[in-house]
Amino acid sequence: MSLFSIVLIILLGIVLLIVEFLILPGITVAGIGGVIIIGVGVYLTYDIHGTVAGNYMLLGSFFMMILTLAYALRERTWKRTMLDSKMEGKAYVYDKTRVKKGDIGKTVTRLGPIGKVMVNDQYLDARSVEGIIGANEQIEVVKIESNKIIVKPLN
Repeated sequence: MSLFSIVLIILLGIVLLIVEFLILPGITVAGIGGVIIIGVGVYLTYDIHGTVAGNYMLLGSFFMMILTLAYALRERTWKRTMLDSKMEGKAYVYDKTRVKKGDIGKTVTRLGPIGKVMVNDQYLDARSVEGIIGANEQIEVVKIESNKIIVKPLN
C-alpha cells in the first residue's frame, strides 16, 4: 500500500470527523468511524513504511485533527450552520373572571383533543373531555385549569 493511499485513508477519517462536528453532533458512527480510520491509517504507515514515516504520519494526523477541531469550534462555522430565523407569536392572557364553568362557546379549531375555542369573546386553549370535537361546534366549559379550559360538546 502506497503512502499516498494511506494519506487518503486518513483524510477520509478527518472528513468523517468534520461531518461529526458540523452535521451530526454528538457521538455517532461518523465520529467513531473517523477516529478508527485515522488510527488504522497511522498503524498501516508504521507497519508498511517504518517508524520514521509512522511518526510523521502520526504527527501530521494529530495536527490535522487539531485544525479540524479549531475550525469546527469557530463562531463563524456555527453561524453558517445555524437557523437564522426568529419565531414570533403572541401569548394571550384571558380574563379568568369572565370564563366560568358552564359557559357556552364554540370551537375555533378542531379539538383533537386540544385546540382553540372562543368563550365569551375570548380565544382560549381548550382540551376536550370526550375525544375529538370538530371546528365551529358548540361547546360547554366543564372545568378550568391554570391556562387551559376543559370542554365538552353541547349535544
